[in-house]
Amino acid sequence: MIKIAYSDKYVIDLPEGHKFPMIKYELIKEQLLYEGTITKDNLYDPGLVDEAIILLTHSSTYWKSLANLTVDDKIIRKIGFPMSEKLVKRSRSSVNGTVNAALHALKDGISFNIAGGTHHAYRDKGEGFCLLNDIAVAANYLLNEGLAKQILVVDLDVHQGNGTAKIFENDSRVFTFSMHCQDNYPLKKDISNLDISLPAYTEDEAYMEALKKNLPKLLKSINPDFVFYQAGVDVLDTDKLGKLSLSKDGCKKRDEFVIQSCKNATIPLAISMGGGYSPKISDIIDAHCNTYRLAFSMFS
Repeated sequence: MIKIAYSDKYVIDLPEGHKFPMIKYELIKEQLLYEGTITKDNLYDPGLVDEAIILLTHSSTYWKSLANLTVDDKIIRKIGFPMSEKLVKRSRSSVNGTVNAALHALKDGISFNIAGGTHHAYRDKGEGFCLLNDIAVAANYLLNEGLAKQILVVDLDVHQGNGTAKIFENDSRVFTFSMHCQDNYPLKKDISNLDISLPAYTEDEAYMEALKKNLPKLLKSINPDFVFYQAGVDVLDTDKLGKLSLSKDGCKKRDEFVIQSCKNATIPLAISMGGGYSPKISDIIDAHCNTYRLAFSMFS
């Protein structure tokens, strides 16, 4: 059974401009239940990640500043959220969702976290609405526990996974692959093992050509025994922050190619949601739900 990490225990009261994208997590879950793609048996609350697991990736100084709500004002401004105990707990829950998704994927082939994809968080700071880096923490957990030896991070959010790239810049056990819009946040990009910087307004055909050219080669040359997939839907042509021009069908084909490629190679796959900021929230929800629909049809 495909397992999906989801928690609604730490809903945070955000400034008006941030409430809209945050509500998507609950709506994804409700839509999937409503249409019958999933049942409640697929869902579980991941709980809060242990401090010891966080410290496999993040510095103790930074983690203590989060836990004690003493984060430097400059870092708070870069994160973009007002700091609170509930926000830190929400981040811990999100991180544990990806850790647990990785464990379930080892057993079932694929698993999801209805959250995560917080790829802008560095070892010693957060930014871009990201406090802790869920994929980096989960990857280091698998390596530390001897559950994986070679990991591939496939980051297809419209924004470069700068924090993930920096965390693993000197660790050959994790290969970071980011395909993103070149004219978008972050202004200063860190160096992934492979960065594909796409010009603004890239459409379906050119996008899929780049993905099909690179992902199969990586799966063959890196030979990973685990893949983390950051499946942001801010690549959509409707996204107000994205600057790429994928149709909803193009985004679906992207997900299908990643999932099918990993399935064909029998590589466990853990999927985190990433970004999505289309003005119509139905566009965001449908694009995210397509990822689940594909996985459930392919792994049924």
